[in-house]
Amino acid sequence: MKIESVDMFYLAMPEVLDIGDGSQDMVLVRVRAGDWTGWGECEASPLPTIASLVTPMSHSACHPVLDSVLGQRLDSVADITRIADEVRARSLDLLQTDHALSGIEIALWDLLGKSVEQPVYELLGTWGTAAPVGKTPYASALFGDTPQETLEKARSAVSRGFHAVKFGWGPYGLTTVEADADQVRAAREGLGADGILLVDAGTVWGDNVGLGVSRLPALLDARALWLEEPFVSGALRSYADLATQSGSVRLAGGEGAHTRYMAEHMIDHGGVGFIQIDTGRVGGISTAHEVWKYAHDRGVQFVNHTFTSHLALSASLQPYAGAADDWICEYPVELKALARELTSTHIDVDADGTIRPPAKPGLGMELDLVAASKYLIDVDITVGGRTIYRTPELTS
Repeated sequence: MKIESVDMFYLAMPEVLDIGDGSQDMVLVRVRAGDWTGWGECEASPLPTIASLVTPMSHSACHPVLDSVLGQRLDSVADITRIADEVRARSLDLLQTDHALSGIEIALWDLLGKSVEQPVYELLGTWGTAAPVGKTPYASALFGDTPQETLEKARSAVSRGFHAVKFGWGPYGLTTVEADADQVRAAREGLGADGILLVDAGTVWGDNVGLGVSRLPALLDARALWLEEPFVSGALRSYADLATQSGSVRLAGGEGAHTRYMAEHMIDHGGVGFIQIDTGRVGGISTAHEVWKYAHDRGVQFVNHTFTSHLALSASLQPYAGAADDWICEYPVELKALARELTSTHIDVDADGTIRPPAKPGLGMELDLVAASKYLIDVDITVGGRTIYRTPELTS
């Protein structure tokens, strides 16, 4: 097959709020080759990502991403690797490259899987089995504005059958140690004694280890499994320092990694117990799978990161679908309408309390393009009087 088109679509809610919720807009990617169409999603700001697809060449290491994809052959998994390598080489100095590549690479996997009638996890072929292992989903939600609201959110998640809940962002880390302790205590009360509690600080303390240390007593008392992203992604010394003091509360991070090397550095130098990788940001499914292998060999748990649609959720599960030791996964429960409505099929929690990627070709998700069209934002990019991008028709 020859790749005939690569299209990006800017979708957004009518109002995008200043909150830590990535489901409010998205870059939807469509790749066509022969009789087949693949879909992917970038975890990135839409306009810079679309611009990186078509931007005029600046120099030999700063080509538009599209130049390295359009017209390429796509007949095997090896072709996906070859195309991704070429994109990275020719767009090395274009800093949005890995974000744009992520959505394209996911779409290539979806398309190839459909064409050979295999799920993506089978095409990866690492574990010698066609059956993915069920993962324990944690209900991923923002902290409430008050401890009472957090308590009610936790109870709601338990009533829906979740055994694990993660609270993050919101007011956590922004005021006092006691206010944060109240939030954590409320989360534990709502979750009950046996539930798995996870806390996400959302990089709020920059690289200030002392601010993280001051929150540890409450986290330890509440038996939190992990403290996620206490610092910005590159603050590896701060991660490592806090990890030596956190006791049973393991550190988690990695969603900010947009290359395999960034993830490996966090594993090697950050002291994390859990590495959280977003296929829509790190470079796609292949790169996430490479990080899984690296983490597995070093005794670090791999966890998907996703906070958008179920198309992205399916993509995030593929890299470690058959890994029995990596048992937990993110499952967003507060999606905006755009993210919910993008797909007509969804990944539901099974009777045993776990989730798996769909046992269908490609990513196994059916898109609802009529619903998605309600959120489509038209974009024109004109350079020197020439239009280099115009939103295409959103069809299959």
